[in-house]
Amino acid sequence: MNQVPKVMNFFRLVSKRRNRTEFPRTGSLYFSFLFSFPLSPLDFFFSAEGPVFSSGHDLKEFTDEQSQDYHAEVFQTCSEVMMLIQKHPVPIIAKVNGLATAAGCQLVASCDIALASENSHFATPGVNIGLFCSTPGVALGRAVPKKVALEMLFTGEPITAQEALLHGLISKVVPEEKLEEETMKIAQKICSVSRSVVSLGKATFYKQLAQDLKTAYHFTSQTMVDNLATQDGREGIMAFIQKRKPIWSHS
Repeated sequence: MNQVPKVMNFFRLVSKRRNRTEFPRTGSLYFSFLFSFPLSPLDFFFSAEGPVFSSGHDLKEFTDEQSQDYHAEVFQTCSEVMMLIQKHPVPIIAKVNGLATAAGCQLVASCDIALASENSHFATPGVNIGLFCSTPGVALGRAVPKKVALEMLFTGEPITAQEALLHGLISKVVPEEKLEEETMKIAQKICSVSRSVVSLGKATFYKQLAQDLKTAYHFTSQTMVDNLATQDGREGIMAFIQKRKPIWSHS
């Protein structure tokens, strides 16, 4: 029988300054992703403690005390982390219970799946302090309709969890006391299927998004042919035909 692995890979955003994405912490996250690429078989979580999921960058990093090269490195490293989320072979889940602003909202928009409690809010308020949320806008603009993204970016006003769900920024809204349970339920379900198939499917999904319709269908059709040729692809089909549970080899 298949044993469902435990979900173990958590990156908890914990900071005395409202879970800000300070450069040393962002760099640490970047390398965590890099080194977990060939090793991590399970879902990766972002969660946080306290009323703020993440308030974005620490603005003290952006004063004249630091050079433009330093500023560029901060934004580049943060951008690399966001891109690695989509490139990572396993699903990345955000569990939001509170306020996610600026780069925190960018992080939620970048994750594959995002669950939020009913009291959560999301915003890109940089315009209010003279620093437009240009990099968060990359992820936000790919997660929600253009006019919704632009209203958030131009006004800096927060949206509720229900509004975020309506516009596609998050996957599900649940009561705060059910957030952990619902998140783990999704994670355990993903962990119960073939890791190699999920990895193939994730990579294929993101690649086809950038293609025109004809190219996307050609590419995904060939991917399904390749999927059928894998050990788990063959096992899954035979298990269905034989009316039994598949035994995944994750290959």
